Amino acid sequence: MTGASGLLDDAIEYALGAVRAVSPRLLTSPTPCSDWDLRALLQHLNEALDVLAEASGGRIKPHSGRDRVQDPAASFLLRATALRQQRWRSRAVTIADRPLTAATVATVLAVEIAVHGWDVSQASGQARPIPPALAIGLFAVCPLVIDNTTRHRLFAGAVEVSSPASPSDVLVAFLGRTPRPTSRHR
Repeated sequence: MTGASGLLDDAIEYALGAVRAVSPRLLTSPTPCSDWDLRALLQHLNEALDVLAEASGGRIKPHSGRDRVQDPAASFLLRATALRQQRWRSRAVTIADRPLTAATVATVLAVEIAVHGWDVSQASGQARPIPPALAIGLFAVCPLVIDNTTRHRLFAGAVEVSSPASPSDVLVAFLGRTPRPTSRHR
């Protein structure tokens, strides 16, 4: 697949692979997101899927908080699998009375889901890199959704990577993560 929907499908597939390996005993593990343990990170991923489900209907409503679930990994697996089967019903999405294209929303969520899938992979000891084609596609769109005014709300400052770096390492470093060797195991 190509375009925003292809990036989103690939990001969900990658994140599903990372989350499938999460067991309840890992939920208290630290993550690359220093303020969150694995449970909180998975809850955040579930919130992204809630936004995606709403966006497919054309409107995202402001929420003061989302429901917390007992097993956020199992919830993510169920929600993500169901959403992969769903197709956008709308070409435009309204967020707080601001119209956006469905492609813009899908692109932002693809970045969010893929990089947090990487975080899950790191926290659960898998250390799976983001697939090269997905990382390259997401890195290409990052400047469209992440700039100096939005970065501090979304991601930490960029981290330098050594050359040569894989596409996965370049992407996660741009999004404020320190790439780790893929052979790292817990």
